[in-house]
Amino acid sequence: MGRIVVGVGDLAVSNKAEDEIITYSLGSCIGVVVYDPVARVGGILHYMLPESSIDPEKAKNNPAMFGDTGIPLLFKSCYSLGAKKQNMIVKVAGGGNILDENGVFNIGKRNYMILKKLFWRNNVRITAEHVGGSVNRTVRLDIATGRCILKVSGEGEFEF
Repeated sequence: MGRIVVGVGDLAVSNKAEDEIITYSLGSCIGVVVYDPVARVGGILHYMLPESSIDPEKAKNNPAMFGDTGIPLLFKSCYSLGAKKQNMIVKVAGGGNILDENGVFNIGKRNYMILKKLFWRNNVRITAEHVGGSVNRTVRLDIATGRCILKVSGEGEFEF
């Protein structure tokens, strides 16, 4: 099995049954997991910030860093491997309130809100989510089966 690690501000997609895609340390960042069980295509996006307008140059060079540019890129990358929107299973993790106890910046909440706005506009339904709180999360996707495992600090690991 090939393990593909998705870093912060990155994404990966695959249609190879032997692949597993994983991303670590989802705090205020959001991890978006998509999977088409018919085409057996999936991917993970790990975005840091909600809107690319805060740094258009950075967004141009690294669209996966921002929700509003990374989410469309994730879906389009899966479509290029044969996935279809109507088959997509979508799972979301992260958006916590880490290192911002007083809620001054609310990055996690703002990251989640941009996702909800984009999904609502594009008629995308979330199948499962584990967001908010003050925990770190790791999520991994098995391309062969579509099985998605979530590890939550202090809660352990479970299918999600």
